[in-house]
Amino acid sequence: MTIPVQITFRHMESSEAVETRVRELADHLGVFSDRIVSCRVVVDSPHRHHHQGKVFNVKVQLTMPGEDVVVDMERPDRDGHEDVYVVIRDAFDAAKRQVQQRMSLLRNEVKLREKLS
Repeated sequence: MTIPVQITFRHMESSEAVETRVRELADHLGVFSDRIVSCRVVVDSPHRHHHQGKVFNVKVQLTMPGEDVVVDMERPDRDGHEDVYVVIRDAFDAAKRQVQQRMSLLRNEVKLREKLS
């Protein structure tokens, strides 16, 4: 399933390679749920002090019926946030876990309703 993806770059140049990776990971989320309506991703490289190196923040918002899934990877103290691809991977891994959790809850609700019928 192809999910419509909107990608925004803040405080950095846009990158075709980063866009491609984001679209691949967003499409992969469709394996876990066919209820994802759209995906918005913000890749941000806020200004930091020069001795800290470049830090990336990634926000993923999945629009789904009910409540949206939102992941905001803004923890510059963690290792790996100097590589944009690692931050993107971590953000989509967290989004995947939330989607799986939501789908599991929905399946359990359906099973519960079936038992009550």
